[in-house]
Amino acid sequence: MTTGRSGRTVRDLRRGNRSAVLQRLYFGGPMSRQELGPATGLSSGSVSNVVGELVADGLLEEAGVVDSDGGRPRTLLRVAPHSAHMIGVDVGETRVRVELFDLALTELARTELPLLPRGCYDVGPIVDHIRTGIATVLAEAGVGTDRLLGVGIGVPGIVDRAAPGGTVVHGQTIGWNAVPLEALLRATGALPDEVPYIIDNGARTLGQAEMWFGAGRGAREAVVVLFGSGVGASLITDGSPEGGTTEGTPLEWGHLTVSVRGRRCRCGAMGCLEAYTGAESLLARWAELGGGPAQSADEEEALSALLAAAGTADPVALAVLEETAEFLGAGLSDLINLFRPERILIGGWAGLMLAPHILASVREHATRYSLRHPAGRVSIGMGSLGPDAVTVGAATLPLSAFFTTGGRRAAPEPRAEPPGWRTALEVRGEAAAARRA
Repeated sequence: MTTGRSGRTVRDLRRGNRSAVLQRLYFGGPMSRQELGPATGLSSGSVSNVVGELVADGLLEEAGVVDSDGGRPRTLLRVAPHSAHMIGVDVGETRVRVELFDLALTELARTELPLLPRGCYDVGPIVDHIRTGIATVLAEAGVGTDRLLGVGIGVPGIVDRAAPGGTVVHGQTIGWNAVPLEALLRATGALPDEVPYIIDNGARTLGQAEMWFGAGRGAREAVVVLFGSGVGASLITDGSPEGGTTEGTPLEWGHLTVSVRGRRCRCGAMGCLEAYTGAESLLARWAELGGGPAQSADEEEALSALLAAAGTADPVALAVLEETAEFLGAGLSDLINLFRPERILIGGWAGLMLAPHILASVREHATRYSLRHPAGRVSIGMGSLGPDAVTVGAATLPLSAFFTTGGRRAAPEPRAEPPGWRTALEVRGEAAAARRA
């Protein structure tokens, strides 16, 4: 293989050219061959070659014609929506949501499998939910795995993709200690070896979705906050004005200490931001003050009840919301002072429910606790993609890999199953079953 001075081979250059054309058409809409040259920086000859390859591969299709100034009409090209599929999985707080998308991220099928008992994060049932969900959405849409780019999975916790045997998840708040999730999923045999599982932090998948397609589009520096039973965030420092090509860094922001020797967090530490702003803690505080039930089978229903009480000017509900807004504003001020983002977006099911009621107060507190200069350049708003944003973001993980490889499926890396985990998983599953019995 010929290698240039930069060390890049001809294959690397071809892959880069294919990637440039695919991304420009995907995020920039239908374009003609003549427009693609200036838009990608490629010569007309390179554009012609790349477009010919992508059309032959079935990845591009014609999208109409436009008149040109005094010349022949120009044919518009677009990425063919049905040429490939992605699956997005959200391992949430009450259920595992699985959705199948085409290449344009149009939803083709979905299923939701509850975590029972509520909030049970035993590894075995979750792996089984993901396996079942994948089979369900593929069957419902009537598609096979031959055009499946991969399965993206958003999970709570710290994700180590470089671990031996595949991606490992450290989820302290849900009791996961170095769980080899990729190896466990691969062992189910749900997918052929050439179809990858790509696992990442749920806050990062939310951030990528909002930056690519939602309220973060156009910003170069942003923080996207995932606000549910707990809280997390994703920091984006290299966003593209056109959307796409975004790398986010997940932040364990919910475990920032905001009160020394404060409330006990579900991670075990004291005084974490999550212990004051997560929906679980917020509802516990409401119950402590005598304003709500001590326990609820459904956090969303309980949070709706709290908001309804606040709407009737109930003083306890109003006090809980204001306390939450102040702690959230103070937590955001740390992000503002540290990273100086252009935008902060609040998402997640609890964030979307609470923001209309507390966003103005959150902004006031964030400004009060921040330095004037970074506070003066940031806007704080809501995400725009709704409760499915984590699943959409998870589906962008294989989509991003698709762009990186120039529209070709990457060869799978051999993965060794970590020793002892099948036995440990079986023991854990048996113990969980005994507890439920």
